Amino acid sequence: MTLHPTASGGWALTIPYIYNRIMYDIQLNESGTRHLQLTEENLRTIRKYKLLEGLVGSAGFVTETELNKLRMNVRALIASSTENTKDLLDLCIDVIYHDKMKAYGLKQLMVAYQDFQSRQEENPTSEE
Repeated sequence: MTLHPTASGGWALTIPYIYNRIMYDIQLNESGTRHLQLTEENLRTIRKYKLLEGLVGSAGFVTETELNKLRMNVRALIASSTENTKDLLDLCIDVIYHDKMKAYGLKQLMVAYQDFQSRQEENPTSEE
């Protein structure tokens, strides 16, 4: 934010528009000492590429195997894509390959994504 004088002698406050606002702060471990902030862009990228669909088996357990599967899927998408995948690369750097991301964090990511999806369905005007 910046405060600057106007030509008429008054003052104006300029607030920059932040597209990548923080939407969720997820816990990455059970003790609560590690957190990760998810942006709207992160969640939109997950939706665009359907990264969480079919990731977890019918038992519903999230383990390191599912995290590794997600990482391999994303790597394959990037490697096989002929279009711009900056959004996927950003998601990898910020979330999927985060050095503290483990199975517990993936489960929290899935919960946050489900909440994001339900909010989008309730309020379709917030779509791009």
